[in-house]
Amino acid sequence: MASSSFDIDAPRWDQTTFMGRLKHFFNITDCRTALLPDSRLDEAKALVESCRAGSLPPGTTEEQLHYAKKLYDSAFHPDTGDRMNLIGRMSFQVPGGMAITGCMLQFYRTVPAVVFWQWVNQSFNALVNYTNRNAASPITPKQIGVAYVTATSTALATAVGLNLYTKKAPPLVARWVPFAAVASANCVNIPMMRQQEILNGIAVTDENGNKLGQSTKAAAKGITQVVVSRITMAAPGMIILPIIMQRLEKYKFMQRITFLHGPIQVMLVGGFLIFMVPAACSLFPQRCSMAVSKLEPELRDSIRSQYGDTIQRVYFNKGL
Repeated sequence: MASSSFDIDAPRWDQTTFMGRLKHFFNITDCRTALLPDSRLDEAKALVESCRAGSLPPGTTEEQLHYAKKLYDSAFHPDTGDRMNLIGRMSFQVPGGMAITGCMLQFYRTVPAVVFWQWVNQSFNALVNYTNRNAASPITPKQIGVAYVTATSTALATAVGLNLYTKKAPPLVARWVPFAAVASANCVNIPMMRQQEILNGIAVTDENGNKLGQSTKAAAKGITQVVVSRITMAAPGMIILPIIMQRLEKYKFMQRITFLHGPIQVMLVGGFLIFMVPAACSLFPQRCSMAVSKLEPELRDSIRSQYGDTIQRVYFNKGL
Protein backbone atom coordinates (compact mmCIF):
# COMPACT_ATOMS: atom_id res chain seq x y z
CA MET A 1 0.00 0.00 0.00
CA ALA A 2 1.15 3.54 -0.69
CA SER A 3 1.30 5.98 2.19
CA SER A 4 -0.37 9.40 2.04
CA SER A 5 3.11 10.97 2.15
CA PHE A 6 4.13 9.29 -1.14
CA ASP A 7 5.86 11.90 -3.33
CA ILE A 8 4.38 11.26 -6.77
CA ASP A 9 6.36 14.07 -8.39
CA ALA A 10 9.72 12.69 -7.26
CA PRO A 11 11.56 11.29 -10.31
CA ARG A 12 11.28 7.51 -10.50
CA TRP A 13 14.66 7.41 -12.21
CA ASP A 14 17.70 9.69 -11.85
CA GLN A 15 17.07 12.58 -14.24
CA THR A 16 20.68 13.78 -14.06
CA THR A 17 21.89 10.77 -16.08
CA PHE A 18 21.12 9.79 -19.66
CA MET A 19 20.07 6.26 -18.67
CA GLY A 20 17.71 7.59 -16.01
CA ARG A 21 16.09 9.95 -18.51
CA LEU A 22 15.95 7.16 -21.12
CA LYS A 23 13.96 4.92 -18.75
CA HIS A 24 11.65 7.85 -17.98
CA PHE A 25 10.95 8.62 -21.65
CA PHE A 26 10.56 4.97 -22.61
CA ASN A 27 7.87 5.01 -19.94
CA ILE A 28 5.94 8.10 -21.04
CA THR A 29 6.39 7.71 -24.84
CA ASP A 30 4.83 4.23 -24.71
CA CYS A 31 2.54 4.41 -27.77
CA ARG A 32 0.01 2.09 -26.12
CA THR A 33 -1.05 4.99 -23.89
CA ALA A 34 -2.27 6.84 -27.00
CA LEU A 35 -5.00 4.22 -27.34
CA LEU A 36 -6.53 4.87 -23.94
CA PRO A 37 -9.83 6.81 -23.71
CA ASP A 38 -9.93 10.29 -22.18
CA SER A 39 -11.95 8.94 -19.24
CA ARG A 40 -9.05 6.65 -18.27
CA LEU A 41 -6.58 9.54 -18.53
CA ASP A 42 -8.82 11.75 -16.40
CA GLU A 43 -8.96 9.01 -13.76
CA ALA A 44 -5.17 8.93 -13.70
CA LYS A 45 -5.03 12.71 -13.35
CA ALA A 46 -7.52 12.61 -10.46
CA LEU A 47 -5.40 9.99 -8.68
CA VAL A 48 -2.22 12.04 -9.18
CA GLU A 49 -3.92 15.16 -7.82
CA SER A 50 -5.31 13.21 -4.85
CA CYS A 51 -1.81 11.98 -4.07
CA ARG A 52 -0.46 15.52 -4.23
CA ALA A 53 -3.19 16.62 -1.82
CA GLY A 54 -2.29 13.76 0.54
CA SER A 55 -5.69 12.05 0.32
CA LEU A 56 -5.19 8.70 -1.40
CA PRO A 57 -8.17 6.36 -1.94
CA PRO A 58 -8.02 3.37 0.45
CA GLY A 59 -6.12 0.40 -0.93
CA THR A 60 -4.07 2.38 -3.49
CA THR A 61 -0.74 0.71 -4.26
CA GLU A 62 2.54 2.33 -5.31
CA GLU A 63 2.31 0.46 -8.62
CA GLN A 64 -1.06 2.08 -9.30
CA LEU A 65 0.41 5.48 -8.50
CA HIS A 66 3.37 4.92 -10.79
CA TYR A 67 1.06 3.90 -13.64
CA ALA A 68 -1.23 6.88 -13.03
CA LYS A 69 1.80 9.20 -13.15
CA LYS A 70 2.93 7.53 -16.38
CA LEU A 71 -0.45 8.27 -17.98
CA TYR A 72 -0.48 11.79 -16.53
CA ASP A 73 3.00 12.61 -17.87
CA SER A 74 2.17 11.15 -21.29
CA ALA A 75 -1.09 13.05 -21.79
CA PHE A 76 -1.10 16.25 -19.70
CA HIS A 77 1.03 19.36 -20.19
CA PRO A 78 3.63 19.85 -17.42
CA ASP A 79 3.02 23.61 -17.23
CA THR A 80 -0.77 23.86 -17.44
CA GLY A 81 -2.01 20.40 -16.42
CA ASP A 82 -4.34 20.47 -19.46
CA ARG A 83 -4.86 17.33 -21.52
CA MET A 84 -2.80 17.60 -24.72
CA ASN A 85 -4.26 16.80 -28.11
CA LEU A 86 -3.59 13.20 -29.13
CA ILE A 87 -1.53 13.87 -32.26
CA GLY A 88 0.79 16.28 -30.43
CA ARG A 89 1.70 13.90 -27.59
CA MET A 90 5.12 12.27 -27.53
CA SER A 91 3.35 8.93 -27.10
CA PHE A 92 1.95 9.43 -30.63
CA GLN A 93 5.38 10.13 -32.16
CA VAL A 94 6.03 6.49 -33.07
CA PRO A 95 2.76 5.69 -34.90
CA GLY A 96 2.46 9.18 -36.41
CA GLY A 97 6.12 9.55 -37.27
CA MET A 98 6.53 6.08 -38.76
CA ALA A 99 3.61 6.55 -41.16
CA ILE A 100 4.69 9.99 -42.38
CA THR A 101 8.45 9.31 -42.51
CA GLY A 102 7.93 5.99 -44.28
CA CYS A 103 5.87 7.74 -46.95
CA MET A 104 8.44 10.56 -47.33
CA LEU A 105 11.18 7.96 -47.90
CA GLN A 106 9.08 5.97 -50.34
CA PHE A 107 7.57 8.80 -52.40
CA TYR A 108 10.60 11.02 -53.05
CA ARG A 109 10.97 10.75 -56.82
CA THR A 110 8.34 13.22 -58.08
CA VAL A 111 7.86 16.86 -57.14
CA PRO A 112 4.09 16.56 -56.37
CA ALA A 113 4.75 13.63 -54.00
CA VAL A 114 7.60 15.49 -52.31
CA VAL A 115 5.44 18.60 -51.86
CA PHE A 116 2.49 16.64 -50.43
CA TRP A 117 4.42 14.56 -47.90
CA GLN A 118 6.60 17.45 -46.74
CA TRP A 119 3.42 19.47 -46.17
CA VAL A 120 1.89 16.60 -44.18
CA ASN A 121 5.08 16.25 -42.14
CA GLN A 122 5.36 19.95 -41.33
CA SER A 123 1.69 20.08 -40.36
CA PHE A 124 2.34 17.20 -37.98
CA ASN A 125 5.51 18.84 -36.63
CA ALA A 126 3.79 22.19 -36.11
CA LEU A 127 1.11 20.54 -34.00
CA VAL A 128 3.72 18.61 -31.98
CA ASN A 129 5.82 21.74 -31.41
CA TYR A 130 2.80 23.78 -30.33
CA THR A 131 1.56 21.02 -28.02
CA ASN A 132 4.96 20.63 -26.31
CA ARG A 133 5.86 24.31 -26.04
CA ASN A 134 6.63 26.00 -22.75
CA ALA A 135 3.00 26.99 -22.05
CA ALA A 136 4.03 29.79 -19.69
CA SER A 137 4.79 31.80 -22.86
CA PRO A 138 1.51 32.25 -24.79
CA ILE A 139 1.51 32.48 -28.61
CA THR A 140 -1.17 34.13 -30.76
CA PRO A 141 -3.01 32.43 -33.67
CA LYS A 142 -1.28 34.83 -36.08
CA GLN A 143 2.16 33.83 -34.80
CA ILE A 144 1.21 30.15 -35.09
CA GLY A 145 0.15 30.74 -38.70
CA VAL A 146 3.37 32.58 -39.59
CA ALA A 147 5.47 29.83 -37.97
CA TYR A 148 3.58 27.12 -39.83
CA VAL A 149 3.82 28.81 -43.22
CA THR A 150 7.51 29.67 -42.77
CA ALA A 151 8.52 26.15 -41.70
CA THR A 152 6.46 24.49 -44.43
CA SER A 153 7.90 26.83 -47.06
CA THR A 154 11.44 26.07 -45.85
CA ALA A 155 10.85 22.32 -46.01
CA LEU A 156 9.27 22.52 -49.46
CA ALA A 157 11.99 24.80 -50.86
CA THR A 158 14.73 22.52 -49.51
CA ALA A 159 13.05 19.29 -50.64
CA VAL A 160 12.03 20.48 -54.12
CA GLY A 161 15.32 22.30 -54.70
CA LEU A 162 17.45 19.33 -53.70
CA ASN A 163 15.14 16.93 -55.52
CA LEU A 164 15.78 18.79 -58.76
CA TYR A 165 19.48 19.25 -58.00
CA THR A 166 20.03 15.54 -57.38
CA LYS A 167 18.42 14.29 -60.61
CA LYS A 168 21.90 13.47 -61.92
CA ALA A 169 23.32 12.45 -58.55
CA PRO A 170 23.68 8.83 -57.33
CA PRO A 171 20.28 7.34 -56.34
CA LEU A 172 21.22 7.18 -52.65
CA VAL A 173 21.78 10.94 -52.51
CA ALA A 174 18.24 11.55 -53.74
CA ARG A 175 16.92 9.24 -51.01
CA TRP A 176 18.53 11.51 -48.39
CA VAL A 177 16.69 14.63 -49.61
CA PRO A 178 13.73 14.10 -47.20
CA PHE A 179 16.10 14.16 -44.20
CA ALA A 180 17.76 17.38 -45.38
CA ALA A 181 14.31 18.96 -45.72
CA VAL A 182 13.17 17.74 -42.30
CA ALA A 183 16.37 18.93 -40.58
CA SER A 184 16.25 22.39 -42.17
CA ALA A 185 12.55 22.77 -41.40
CA ASN A 186 13.09 21.82 -37.75
CA CYS A 187 15.63 24.64 -37.47
CA VAL A 188 12.85 27.03 -38.50
CA ASN A 189 9.64 25.42 -37.24
CA ILE A 190 10.57 25.04 -33.58
CA PRO A 191 12.02 28.55 -33.00
CA MET A 192 9.15 30.13 -34.93
CA MET A 193 6.47 28.19 -33.05
CA ARG A 194 8.12 29.21 -29.77
CA GLN A 195 9.01 32.77 -30.78
CA GLN A 196 7.29 34.29 -27.74
CA GLU A 197 9.85 32.55 -25.54
CA ILE A 198 12.71 34.00 -27.60
CA LEU A 199 11.19 37.49 -27.57
CA ASN A 200 9.95 37.67 -23.96
CA GLY A 201 11.92 34.94 -22.23
CA ILE A 202 10.75 31.94 -20.22
CA ALA A 203 10.27 31.67 -16.48
CA VAL A 204 13.38 30.62 -14.56
CA THR A 205 13.30 29.39 -10.97
CA ASP A 206 15.61 28.36 -8.18
CA GLU A 207 16.05 24.66 -7.39
CA ASN A 208 12.93 24.75 -5.19
CA GLY A 209 10.70 26.09 -7.98
CA ASN A 210 10.51 29.72 -6.79
CA LYS A 211 10.26 32.03 -9.80
CA LEU A 212 13.19 34.41 -10.25
CA GLY A 213 12.29 36.14 -13.51
CA GLN A 214 12.14 35.75 -17.31
CA SER A 215 15.17 34.91 -19.44
CA THR A 216 15.58 35.00 -23.23
CA LYS A 217 18.98 33.30 -22.94
CA ALA A 218 17.38 30.38 -21.13
CA ALA A 219 14.76 30.20 -23.89
CA ALA A 220 17.44 30.13 -26.58
CA LYS A 221 19.30 27.33 -24.80
CA GLY A 222 16.15 25.25 -24.31
CA ILE A 223 14.94 25.68 -27.90
CA THR A 224 18.39 24.84 -29.31
CA GLN A 225 18.40 21.60 -27.33
CA VAL A 226 14.92 20.73 -28.62
CA VAL A 227 16.02 21.32 -32.25
CA VAL A 228 19.05 19.04 -31.75
CA SER A 229 16.83 16.38 -30.15
CA ARG A 230 14.26 16.45 -32.97
CA ILE A 231 16.90 16.15 -35.70
CA THR A 232 18.58 13.32 -33.78
CA MET A 233 15.19 11.60 -33.47
CA ALA A 234 14.75 11.52 -37.24
CA ALA A 235 18.36 10.96 -38.33
CA PRO A 236 18.94 7.18 -37.96
CA GLY A 237 15.73 6.17 -39.73
CA MET A 238 16.06 8.73 -42.52
CA ILE A 239 19.80 8.19 -43.12
CA ILE A 240 20.29 4.46 -42.51
CA LEU A 241 16.98 3.18 -43.89
CA PRO A 242 17.60 4.51 -47.44
CA ILE A 243 20.88 2.56 -47.49
CA ILE A 244 19.07 -0.60 -46.36
CA MET A 245 16.29 -0.17 -48.94
CA GLN A 246 18.71 0.50 -51.78
CA ARG A 247 20.50 -2.77 -50.97
CA LEU A 248 17.25 -4.73 -50.59
CA GLU A 249 15.77 -3.46 -53.84
CA LYS A 250 18.55 -5.22 -55.79
CA TYR A 251 17.13 -8.60 -54.81
CA LYS A 252 14.61 -10.22 -57.15
CA PHE A 253 12.11 -10.99 -54.39
CA MET A 254 11.96 -7.27 -53.56
CA GLN A 255 11.50 -6.37 -57.22
CA ARG A 256 8.45 -8.64 -57.31
CA ILE A 257 6.78 -6.90 -54.36
CA THR A 258 7.26 -3.22 -55.20
CA PHE A 259 3.74 -2.52 -53.90
CA LEU A 260 4.96 -3.52 -50.42
CA HIS A 261 7.99 -1.21 -50.37
CA GLY A 262 5.96 1.58 -48.74
CA PRO A 263 4.53 -0.58 -45.90
CA ILE A 264 7.98 -2.15 -45.37
CA GLN A 265 9.58 1.29 -44.94
CA VAL A 266 6.81 2.39 -42.58
CA MET A 267 7.42 -0.67 -40.37
CA LEU A 268 11.21 -0.25 -40.44
CA VAL A 269 10.92 3.44 -39.54
CA GLY A 270 8.72 2.39 -36.63
CA GLY A 271 11.50 0.10 -35.43
CA PHE A 272 13.93 3.03 -35.41
CA LEU A 273 11.50 5.43 -33.74
CA ILE A 274 10.54 3.06 -30.91
CA PHE A 275 14.08 3.56 -29.64
CA MET A 276 14.95 6.98 -31.07
CA VAL A 277 11.95 8.92 -29.70
CA PRO A 278 12.87 8.25 -26.03
CA ALA A 279 16.60 8.38 -26.77
CA ALA A 280 16.38 11.79 -28.46
CA CYS A 281 14.13 13.18 -25.70
CA SER A 282 16.73 11.96 -23.18
CA LEU A 283 19.71 13.79 -24.67
CA PHE A 284 19.13 16.79 -22.39
CA PRO A 285 17.37 17.10 -19.01
CA GLN A 286 13.72 18.18 -19.26
CA ARG A 287 14.37 20.51 -16.34
CA CYS A 288 17.16 22.45 -17.94
CA SER A 289 19.57 24.62 -15.94
CA MET A 290 21.87 27.56 -16.57
CA ALA A 291 24.50 29.33 -14.49
CA VAL A 292 23.37 32.69 -13.15
CA SER A 293 26.58 34.20 -14.57
CA LYS A 294 25.35 33.39 -18.11
CA LEU A 295 21.99 35.15 -17.78
CA GLU A 296 21.14 38.60 -19.11
CA PRO A 297 22.89 41.34 -17.07
CA GLU A 298 19.58 42.74 -15.75
CA LEU A 299 18.27 39.41 -14.51
CA ARG A 300 21.66 38.36 -13.17
CA ASP A 301 22.01 41.60 -11.21
CA SER A 302 18.43 41.30 -9.91
CA ILE A 303 19.05 37.78 -8.61
CA ARG A 304 22.35 38.72 -6.99
CA SER A 305 20.91 41.83 -5.37
CA GLN A 306 18.11 39.77 -3.76
CA TYR A 307 19.89 36.51 -3.01
CA GLY A 308 23.59 37.29 -3.13
CA ASP A 309 25.70 34.26 -4.09
CA THR A 310 23.32 31.69 -2.59
CA ILE A 311 21.81 30.98 -6.04
CA GLN A 312 24.36 29.80 -8.59
CA ARG A 313 22.03 28.15 -11.12
CA VAL A 314 18.51 28.75 -12.43
CA TYR A 315 16.11 26.10 -13.76
CA PHE A 316 13.43 26.04 -16.45
CA ASN A 317 11.29 23.67 -18.52
CA LYS A 318 12.91 23.43 -21.97
CA GLY A 319 9.85 21.79 -23.57
CA LEU A 320 10.00 18.83 -25.92
